Amino acid sequence: MVYNKQKLSACTSILVGKNATVDGSIMIARNEDYRAAWPKHFVVRPRKEFSTPQSFVSPDNGFSLKLPRVRGKYTAIPEWTDKYGFFEEAGINEYGVAMSATESAYANERVLGADPLVEKGIGEEAMITVVLPYVKSARQGVRRLGKIVEEHGASEANGVLFADKQEAWYLEIATGHYWAAQRIPDDCYAVVANQLSLQEIDFNAPEDFMTATNLEQFVIENKLNATPHSFNFREIFGTQGPNDEVYNTPRVWYGQKMFNPEIKQLPQSEKLPFIQKPAKLLHREDVEDLLGSHFQGTAYDPLGKNNQEKNHFRPISLAKTQESHILQLRPWLPPEISGLHWLALGVTAQSVFVPFYASLTETPTDYQRGTATFSWDSAYWRYKLLGVLVDPHYPLFGEKLATLQKNLRVELNHRVRESDHYALQMNADAGRLAYLTKISHENAALARNQVNQLIAELITAATDLSPLNFTTDENL
Repeated sequence: MVYNKQKLSACTSILVGKNATVDGSIMIARNEDYRAAWPKHFVVRPRKEFSTPQSFVSPDNGFSLKLPRVRGKYTAIPEWTDKYGFFEEAGINEYGVAMSATESAYANERVLGADPLVEKGIGEEAMITVVLPYVKSARQGVRRLGKIVEEHGASEANGVLFADKQEAWYLEIATGHYWAAQRIPDDCYAVVANQLSLQEIDFNAPEDFMTATNLEQFVIENKLNATPHSFNFREIFGTQGPNDEVYNTPRVWYGQKMFNPEIKQLPQSEKLPFIQKPAKLLHREDVEDLLGSHFQGTAYDPLGKNNQEKNHFRPISLAKTQESHILQLRPWLPPEISGLHWLALGVTAQSVFVPFYASLTETPTDYQRGTATFSWDSAYWRYKLLGVLVDPHYPLFGEKLATLQKNLRVELNHRVRESDHYALQMNADAGRLAYLTKISHENAALARNQVNQLIAELITAATDLSPLNFTTDENL
C-alpha cells in the first residue's frame, strides 16, 4: 500500500484571536479530512525525562531529528496505526501551547522549481510529535518548526496552527526550505481551506510576522514576484485556478459569510482576505457550527432540497472527516483549567464536540481503541455508526440527530461551567488533576450514553424502512 496523505487530505481550519471572542478565549480549530473509514485515537503523552539523547525517525519517509531529553506532556490524536506515520494532528501541552497540524496546501511550479520539496524532509505525520512537546509558547512553536524546515527540509506544503494564552499564529510551509508565519490580530479570525493563504508580509514587523531566513532574497534572486512593490505570499508561492475555485475558496467564502454576512463576496473569488474582523464577537459554538457546516442556506448545500448547485462545491463537513477539534485556551484561568481540547470524532455535522481538560492524565479507554474495521468498543466507530444510520434517512432521522446535538451541547456547556468553578476551589495539585480527569471521562460517558440511546432508537425505527415493505389490508 502506498500511503500519501498529502495528496488526499483536505482539511478546513479556523483561528480566532482573544478579542474576537465573547469570553476572551483564543481558539484554533480544524477538521481532519482523509478517509471515510480511518479511525483516530485520543491519547495523553506523559511527560518524560530521558537520561540519554533521543531521536525521531519517521516510518513514513525516513525523516530523522535529534530530540531534547525532556519531553513535555501533551494531548494528541494519532492514527489507529503508525505503519504509515504518527499523524498526531493536534493537542495542548503542559505549558499551555496548542498546535494543530496540518492544513495541506500546494505551491506553484515556479517556486518549487527554485526550491523543490525534500523527499526525506519533515511532513504532516511528524510535526506534532517533534514540535509540540518541546515549546513553551506559540512563537517558540513557529520558530522550532521553521528551523526544522530550513535545516532538514519539508516533504510537503502545509499550514500549521499555533496558540497560547496570549496569541494565535498561522505558519505556512511553501517549498522545501521556505516558510512564513503571521500572528492573527487579536480582534480577528482566519479561515483556511487547502491553499497557501498568507498575503502581505511585513518584514519590518517582527511582532506580527516571522519568516524563513533570506525569504525575501530568495524571491528576488529567482525573480518570483510579479508585483515587486509588495510581497504577497499567496500570489508568489500559491496556486490560483479552477480546482481552487471549486474545492478551496468556497469554504473560505462560506466561513466569512457566516461571520461577516454584511460583506458580499463570490465563492470562486481568488481575492478573499486571509484576515477578517467578525461583525460580532464569536462564541465557541460559532466555531463548531463552521466546522460542521455544508453550505446551509445556500444553493450549494448537499442536503438541501432541489438545490440545483448542491454538488458544485466541496463542503466543509463531509464523509471523509476523521475528527474535528477545537483547542480553546482561556487566559483568565489557571494553567490546569485553562485548556480545553474539544473533540468530535467522525463526521463533524453528525457528531458531538466533547470537552476534555487538556491537563487530564488519561483519556477514556474507548477513545484509545478502533482499527480499520468497525468495532463496538471504539468511540470513533460509535460516532461513525450514528452518521451511517442517519445518512439514508435524513428527512426522518436528521431532526432526531439535531435534537441530540443541541441537548448535549447544553449539558456539556453547563458541566464545563460547573467543573471550572469547582476546580478553582481546589489546590493546584494532583487532586485537581484527578478531578479534571474524572470530569473529562464523565463528559465522554454522558455523550456516549446518549449517542447509544439514539443509535438504538434509529436501528429500531429503520427496521420498518425496508424496500421489501408492503402496505397490507389490515383485514387480511
